[in-house]
Amino acid sequence: MRYNISKPTAPKMPRLGKGTECIKILLTQVSKDMYEPLVPMFFPILGAHVSGSEFQYPDLTWKELCGMMANLVADSGCNKGQLSLLVEAICRDFRDHDEAELKKLVEWSKQVKTKSANKEKPARPDVAIWFPPSDITNAAFIQNSMGCEALGARTQYLNMPEVEMADKMCGGHKQVTQMLRNIYDRQRAGALRATADGITGNPILRTNLTISSTPFATRKFYKNELFNGTFGRMVFSYKARTSRDGRIPRQGKYTDEFYQKLDEYLVRLDICKGRYIIRPLNRLVDNLAQDMASLADLADDDVLWDVSKRALVSAWKAGCVMWVLNNQTWTKSMGELVEWLVYHDIWSKMQIFADMLKDGDTSTSETSKTGPKNMLEDLPDNFNEAQLQALRTSLGKSVEGTGGQLRKWVFRKFITYSDETGLYTKTASYLRNEK
Repeated sequence: MRYNISKPTAPKMPRLGKGTECIKILLTQVSKDMYEPLVPMFFPILGAHVSGSEFQYPDLTWKELCGMMANLVADSGCNKGQLSLLVEAICRDFRDHDEAELKKLVEWSKQVKTKSANKEKPARPDVAIWFPPSDITNAAFIQNSMGCEALGARTQYLNMPEVEMADKMCGGHKQVTQMLRNIYDRQRAGALRATADGITGNPILRTNLTISSTPFATRKFYKNELFNGTFGRMVFSYKARTSRDGRIPRQGKYTDEFYQKLDEYLVRLDICKGRYIIRPLNRLVDNLAQDMASLADLADDDVLWDVSKRALVSAWKAGCVMWVLNNQTWTKSMGELVEWLVYHDIWSKMQIFADMLKDGDTSTSETSKTGPKNMLEDLPDNFNEAQLQALRTSLGKSVEGTGGQLRKWVFRKFITYSDETGLYTKTASYLRNEK
């Protein structure tokens, strides 16, 4: 385990080396204080450019690079708006495509108006908008999903500057849970219903989504979604409030040279078709799953374990995007970034929601910002069962769980037990990893 996510400071992003050149190009246009918060937000945007490809996850299922969702969380005035500028840069080809599609609708509307009431109206053409407006209604979203499915099973991408906009897309806040889960899992919309024009469709939802919000709005929006799976499906990227240094952050200039370099990578995403197995990425995710299990055992935290499962899937999809960007070649630096994405996602979730996850609190007061605690870290190198019991009690955990936690630590070779002394001892391998 490379990162300690119990600290209030964000896990430091690894150096971007070979295979991450596209990410480095995008970062040239943002201020340095936004490097780490914005990197996880890039992948849903880039992934929306890949349609017609499937990748095999370690569990042997095939997944498309749709259903990628990320939420940037920072206080008001903390430069979240830089994301929208990058979105427009990456999605310039989407805008060109959508303009042509809208012309079809305008022409159809003109034809409808020229027909008298007793004349047969022309059928509405199939239209697929790849980059719908952020204030899209639920009816328009479903209709566009039908068009995207009919016209090549294309992924649509939405960028929402405010988290509350998701309510409108989902058809109300009560429908957020079902809609976001269906988007993540590439399910059908579940929207078959009668209208004046007949029966609406029930399309497969191929959608990628990015959201920006303040901590207050984020906690309020997700307060009822923390334990039903919706929360875990969303990648969170949190930027903590920084000191008042009095300096205005500098952004990029979006020159022709920048666009030319970026387009060289975007075309690799657009032409990617077929089925692929990225074996080094899958081996990495298998290893990270073991790390997540170890971390959950050290903290005796079931919520952490549950959240980590989907954090692995989201980071794996980001790895697939990087693999395509790098001419379908894997590198060590790409693996290091995938690993960081997992820890950064979980750290962000804990920074924003730790108190609510622990106590079931639904208030929107300032979060305690305490992540999962490695209890073994707070014990001496040699300790007895009573010391762990006292530590568990101080953390609000049951005394009855002490024996099970000790057995898990022994099984994972974090500690050994001596019958002669009755003491548990941290193993050399555990101490070495901690250092």
